Amino acid sequence: MPGLHINDHQMRLFMSFRQTHTTAAAAAKAGFSTATGYRIESDPRLPSQKKAPRVRRRPDPLEGIWEQEIVPMIKAAPDLRAVAVYEEILRRHPEIAPGVRRTLERRIRKWRAEHGPEQDVIFPQTHVPGRLGLSDFTDMGDLEVCIAGLPLAHRLYHFRLAYSGFEHAHVILGGESFVALAEGLQNALWALGGVPQYHRTDSLSAAFKNLCREQQEDLTRRYKALVAHYGMQPTRNNPGVAHENGSIESAHGHLKKAVADALLLRGSRDFADLAAYRSFVDEVTGRRNARNRKLIDAERAALTKLPERRTTDYEEASVVVTSSGGFTLRRVFYTVPSRLIGHRLRVRLYDDRLECFLGGTPILSLRRGQPPQASSKRAHIVDYRYVIHALRRKPMALLNLVYREQLFPRQAYARAFEALLAKEGEKRACRVTVELLALAHDRACEAELAEAIEAVLDAGELPDPARLLERFKPVAAAIPDVTVELAPLSAYDELAVVAEPCTLEVAA
Repeated sequence: MPGLHINDHQMRLFMSFRQTHTTAAAAAKAGFSTATGYRIESDPRLPSQKKAPRVRRRPDPLEGIWEQEIVPMIKAAPDLRAVAVYEEILRRHPEIAPGVRRTLERRIRKWRAEHGPEQDVIFPQTHVPGRLGLSDFTDMGDLEVCIAGLPLAHRLYHFRLAYSGFEHAHVILGGESFVALAEGLQNALWALGGVPQYHRTDSLSAAFKNLCREQQEDLTRRYKALVAHYGMQPTRNNPGVAHENGSIESAHGHLKKAVADALLLRGSRDFADLAAYRSFVDEVTGRRNARNRKLIDAERAALTKLPERRTTDYEEASVVVTSSGGFTLRRVFYTVPSRLIGHRLRVRLYDDRLECFLGGTPILSLRRGQPPQASSKRAHIVDYRYVIHALRRKPMALLNLVYREQLFPRQAYARAFEALLAKEGEKRACRVTVELLALAHDRACEAELAEAIEAVLDAGELPDPARLLERFKPVAAAIPDVTVELAPLSAYDELAVVAEPCTLEVAA
């Protein structure tokens, strides 16, 4: 068309058609005039080859400082960002216009491509069925999941097979520890039904954080014993080089997005309990595995057999129950039944719970707590049912109790104490609050009583223990009158049957 310049593609089309067509026909097929076709035949250079080189139309804003200042700067610090160079140049030379930033960034990028240091190269790998399984942890705090209305700070232990993409995720309440790794890995292997040849992790620095050398060596031995039990060979990527674990690092983002989408479809991020949330995560990973069913089935045939049993996925500790009605373990205080005061307990530490044994007898299971971050204080896992009998005898101990806030099983009881403290005084507040806790324990009505207390407080009144006791007292069941008529002794004579002798005939 008139006024439009032809491009290299049109000229190549023309030259191709010209081999079998006339100049006019080839030009028409290429989209330009016959005259242009004759001109091309006389000068077969491509249009891009005919363009004059572009010349600068304005003065170079970096003239005089590029070679003298900027190049030495990026040579001395290859990782220096272009924006940092830009800010430094503006500080040194205020007369330079701020609009020079894009020019500087393009020139630095071009210089590094021509003269910069060599970069690391990522080598794509061919994965073999049954060869490699990978483990890692990923934080899930940004999903804002709640359990019974309370935010759940947690991570996911994530296991994945490099070949088929089989995935297993396990909700972790604590940090990246050996216990979490051992429990999650064994759950994954038994769900998979086989064992890969190699098991890869990162450097596991989080599991060894704040441990002395002896403890680090102990964890190393335990990890080697764990993989040896399943016949796997342990490998790990270099510290700080995440792409060496790329088969699972990239899968973290996909899994988190899948969980986030499922939460949006569910319409709520609140779960009744931890078991419900774990079932939800299992369902999400199960749907993802279903898409790779054929590859997973093919890889299962290449896996080695599982051992006859699982190995330990917990740590053991020994504690003594003090006169405070509990014990302290790893900067967390746990209450236990007071009858155990003075006894030494053997405790198995799992990621989310503690199993307590008195000798070889299991005594109780406790929710595991996490110590405060960057603090010398202790956390408290308190069950009011273990101490309420003592508080009833000494209700004023509630006033300055170290773990008073953790003692209240629900927020309604804490609200009641604060309201009573503000209007009735310390003694009355402690006595009434302890009576409310005792009522919740004796009548097993913790949730219902909390609702009743909330209603009373919302109405601007204070809870009355006598009225609540009357409301939650046991229902008096009417005892029916039962009349028993005794039969005369002569009636028993009718039951007596005189048996005739029985003769057995034996065939000869």
